[in-house]
Amino acid sequence: MKNDNRRTYIVAACLLFLLLALMTAIDMALPSYHIAIKVIKKASVYALVAVSMNLLNGFTGLFSLGQAGFMLLGAYAYAIISIPVDKRAGVYQYFDGGLVQFSLPEFFSGFLGDTAGTTVGILLALLLGGIIAAIFAYLIGLPVLRLKSDYLAIATLGFAEILRALFQWKNLGPLTNGSNLLKSYPDFENATSYVILIGLFIAVIVLLVNSSYGRAFKAIRDDEVAAEAMGINLAKHKRLAFVISSFFAGIGGGMLAMYMGTLQALSFKSTMTYEILLVVVIGGIGSITGSVITSFIYIASLEWLLRGLDSGTFLGISAPGIFKNGFRMAVVSIIIMVVVLFFRKGIMGDREFSVSRMLKKMDGLRVRRKKPRASGTAGGDGAND
Repeated sequence: MKNDNRRTYIVAACLLFLLLALMTAIDMALPSYHIAIKVIKKASVYALVAVSMNLLNGFTGLFSLGQAGFMLLGAYAYAIISIPVDKRAGVYQYFDGGLVQFSLPEFFSGFLGDTAGTTVGILLALLLGGIIAAIFAYLIGLPVLRLKSDYLAIATLGFAEILRALFQWKNLGPLTNGSNLLKSYPDFENATSYVILIGLFIAVIVLLVNSSYGRAFKAIRDDEVAAEAMGINLAKHKRLAFVISSFFAGIGGGMLAMYMGTLQALSFKSTMTYEILLVVVIGGIGSITGSVITSFIYIASLEWLLRGLDSGTFLGISAPGIFKNGFRMAVVSIIIMVVVLFFRKGIMGDREFSVSRMLKKMDGLRVRRKKPRASGTAGGDGAND
């Protein structure tokens, strides 16, 4: 068993290395493929947020719809403390330059150099955004986590909507810039940095799921009464899952802000939560690899492969009367319905992609193909004797 796990980790590391090498080559040699790079960035961010949501909904059994609100907190926290000081007057032009007058990346660039300082500042700003989202999750979770099922979903959804409206409030303008855009904050130059960073965060979630805490989360999901009888503190572990999920959602929100280039609270509508929930359900509730795979398939299809359905030409077929704005979403909806009908538990169900399991199945197929020949030969020899 240990050898199988070791082989799985080695193969996964090799595949990740090849993916990073491919993206680096695209970044350096094929700059015209900027659309593909954007798809990789956005899909990576959605993968992290979907996995964080799956940790709560799939592994702990808490139906929460507040993901967009926690992403909003992380995104604004990152942007506010990352905008360069000399550009704050232009960004906060209606609020006298804003309340915050420092930039975390600039602060570290002062003694670590531009490249290293900016990178360290970005990472700390993302982590700070996650921490702020986790603090809000803890405070919100104290009363809200006493609710169950649909009531919990409605309460967390209401929190996200209130937060979005609050961030557009003019009285908070010196901090959030009101309903105006936040911009000019730094971003990673290539998609490789997104994949590496988000891969590390997802790896942390995988380790958590496979730990004693993860087993406690699953026990709560399966049967709360039995879990409590086993000595699991329900309130503590529910709150812990809620806070951790919100922490990674906040980091995902900060990276989504980097991807978008400009930030406005209006972008974090409830439809964003529904979109992430859709990825979780199609990938498989309780499957981390299902969420990651579906994120890349969904974003690639929506933002790249099916884009021609809105522009008039698709797969070499020109039909401006049919292929126009809105048709792409209709096709995506039909595809989702078909997937849900034929994959009731999602693409992966509650299983994880395993290289060792795949290799064992391939070995089993080879053995089955060899068995008829062996039996036939044996029977022939016996007849001749």
